Amino acid sequence: MATNIPETRKNVAVIGATPKPERYAHMAMQRLLQHGYRPIPVNPAFDSILGEQCYKAIGDVPEPIDTVTMYVGPARSTPLIEEIIGAKPRRIIFNPGAENPQLAEEARKKGIEVVEGCTLVMLGSGAF
Repeated sequence: MATNIPETRKNVAVIGATPKPERYAHMAMQRLLQHGYRPIPVNPAFDSILGEQCYKAIGDVPEPIDTVTMYVGPARSTPLIEEIIGAKPRRIIFNPGAENPQLAEEARKKGIEVVEGCTLVMLGSGAF
């Protein structure tokens, strides 16, 4: 199911990634892999997820990030605003329940595309 995705668009940071298969963040990791993307899990609680090194913070990711997909609510993401913006992603996807108006506003100010949507639905419909 992999597509011809430009290398510059492949890296997707999954903030709130988890090894728990029943969680949407885990399903997104799996679906990103199936679609030819490179999911980069970000969660300080784990060392690796689906064979991918898990980073404690988005600022620890050593390579460029095209997309950030959020699976944590504002209580967890607000303290990370500077760090997320500092990663200079092309876009941030706020999955249902992860919406953060303050982060969205700061992202838009820096020219980062903001999407309120579901990564799983976007991948399934070809809108990712």
